[in-house]
Amino acid sequence: MSSEIQEKAGSHLANLVAQQLQRVEKMKQAEDWTDYSELAPIIIGVCWGDGIGPIISQETQRVLEVLVGDQVEAGKIEFRTIEGLTIENRAEHMKAIPDDVLAELKACHVILKAPTTTPEKGGPYPNIESANVAMRRELDLFANVRPVKVAAEGIDWMFFRENTEGAYILGSQGIQVTDDLAIDFKVITRQGAERIIKMAFEYARSSGKNEVTVVTKANVVKTTDGLFLEVAEQVAAEYPEVKWEGWYIDIMTAKLVDPKRRTQFKVLVLPNLYGDILTDEAAEFQGGVGTAGSANIGKRYAMFEAIHGSAPRMLAEGRGQYADPSSLIRAAGMMLAHLGFGEQSRKLEMALDICSLYEKKFILTGRDTGCTGREFCDYLLETIDDPALEQRWQAAAE
Repeated sequence: MSSEIQEKAGSHLANLVAQQLQRVEKMKQAEDWTDYSELAPIIIGVCWGDGIGPIISQETQRVLEVLVGDQVEAGKIEFRTIEGLTIENRAEHMKAIPDDVLAELKACHVILKAPTTTPEKGGPYPNIESANVAMRRELDLFANVRPVKVAAEGIDWMFFRENTEGAYILGSQGIQVTDDLAIDFKVITRQGAERIIKMAFEYARSSGKNEVTVVTKANVVKTTDGLFLEVAEQVAAEYPEVKWEGWYIDIMTAKLVDPKRRTQFKVLVLPNLYGDILTDEAAEFQGGVGTAGSANIGKRYAMFEAIHGSAPRMLAEGRGQYADPSSLIRAAGMMLAHLGFGEQSRKLEMALDICSLYEKKFILTGRDTGCTGREFCDYLLETIDDPALEQRWQAAAE
């Protein structure tokens, strides 16, 4: 290898290390959690996204108008539409999040985001970074929280996926050393691991589940995953009432589909890439990625989103009206709970369970073999408005 290539690779790595050390110092500076009860109004930024995003966003907006329309009228909630997070605008500016759009996001307290298109090499758009990854980093949304619950199968999982580190934080900053050699980087910090693991243990204790599964591949990826597991052991010592164990990601994916074993898992905490994979697998038990919502939590900001993609093929094939809005609607319910509107969130969760998991009077297939998203949302709104909603939910769950 020529000295020029070595110097270029070394300089690139040195710059990355310097960036990450800066981030570590920033994390060491304590920041208080946002108290939403002190805000008037709470500003919710709504990003309609790409592909099927605007279609499912319209249905989600209908649901929110029913649930918290009175809060908007009272000046307690304000919705702001943020239009610049489209793939066309991002590609034009050659940025995952253009500067003016980032300023709009930071002027809000929480974000409700429909799926955005992430370009890939060789695709029709410039291969810019994922807007999701960039937003999580820029707003320091370190905790990706995804619940999956199927009462009939004894499944009640809560996933805590680290959001700002792992294989994704430098996913667009790898180096093509030569035509024959490409290298990407994975980052784990003690501070980043500690805050997500503590969040999982706090939830396990407060929810009464008292059991945490820490998922890594520390037997092979010894340095970064090894640090994550080391921090887990240290954090666990502060929670003696919470049982914990470490699992490797490969066997974890297998045991999640094992009927005898899967019901024993309660709270799971994982680095970024493993969390992305495992939560998509888990969502299949609940009806697929179209049915699961996701919360991205930081101390100052929070972002709630559907966990599926923008599905451009559905639009290209003229099937956009059959897109399932359930994932984004569930994310909206998680957002309401996070903001302190627990009663409205619970009503929505029960109604979604009834419509998506139990009664299933309107089935979404993504094609004309099923109902449209609008028909499903009409069914959902009728269910939310049912005075006997809770009794209906309990009966269906049994």
